[in-house]
Amino acid sequence: MITALTWLTRRQPRHLAVTGLLLASVLAAPWTRPAAAQTPDVRTARLDSIWQFPERSAPAQVLARNESRLTAEVAGTVTRWTVDVGASVTRGALLVQIDPRDSELGVQRAEAGVEAAQARLRLGEAQLARARELVAQGFFSQEALAQRETEVALQRAELASAQTQLASARRQLEKTAIRAPFNATVAQRTVQQGEAVSPGTPLMVLAETGAAEVQASVPPTDVPGLRRATGAQFQVQGQTERLSVRLLRVAGTVQSGSRTQTVRLGFTEATALPPGSSGLLLWQDPSPHIPASLVVKRGQALGVFVQEGRVARFVPLSGAQEGRAAPTTLPAETLIVVRGQAALNDGQSID
Repeated sequence: MITALTWLTRRQPRHLAVTGLLLASVLAAPWTRPAAAQTPDVRTARLDSIWQFPERSAPAQVLARNESRLTAEVAGTVTRWTVDVGASVTRGALLVQIDPRDSELGVQRAEAGVEAAQARLRLGEAQLARARELVAQGFFSQEALAQRETEVALQRAELASAQTQLASARRQLEKTAIRAPFNATVAQRTVQQGEAVSPGTPLMVLAETGAAEVQASVPPTDVPGLRRATGAQFQVQGQTERLSVRLLRVAGTVQSGSRTQTVRLGFTEATALPPGSSGLLLWQDPSPHIPASLVVKRGQALGVFVQEGRVARFVPLSGAQEGRAAPTTLPAETLIVVRGQAALNDGQSID
């Protein structure tokens, strides 16, 4: 370097001052090597130490297992009704009474018919017995005996028919008294005293008590998790208490409007919740999920980076959605990149 300076001062004496400044700058500058590629700051953790089991929810409502619309089965005039809307009734309790007089007359006619048939049968059996005695004595022909036996058989059939008519008449009489088919609450009353009714006329609507079910609308993607869940609960709107429920059935079709499936669940313990109560169905998805903060996008796929030796590998996650924890089937011991994943590329070396 000194030799080059001597040459410059001899060849270009007018630029000596400039040359000196350049030399001073060169000598003062520190000597550095070219910068090497920086390895990203990467941290990993076992999958089973960071996975989640997210809680799912769906709007739900308590419904009566049976909601019966009682109608008249016979024609007549309503003489009285015994309960009104909101009343609680027990199974077999009288709700509405239809005028029974016509039905009672029908029962009396049927009873008279049975008595007449029984009298004819008794006479026929007595004549048959006498005919058999005369045949044994030789005073009655076999043909006449067969005729008597036929008459008795017909009389027995007539008695059976009369007894059936009597049972039918009594059944019609029973239908004039409308009774509760189960323990229930009266949800609606549509009949008035003195009103004439005919078969099919609506009388009352009953909602069964003590056997309520929960109905919820669940996205199809969450149904498999609900099927496997063991701790589903129902939380009444505005309350903190949660009631345990169990899955009863899942509708096999998806509703076209909401794109959800209807599910029915039953309470595991007796509850006093009235039908119509609304709230949320809550359950924990039993499938392990990777936190949303660890999911990255590469190309068109969402996934996570895992460590394989000293190399980062991108693993796509089927069904992953941006901003949501993603389900995974990776082994629990898989090393997941939990720091520095945003700057990684598939196959990149990591320490």
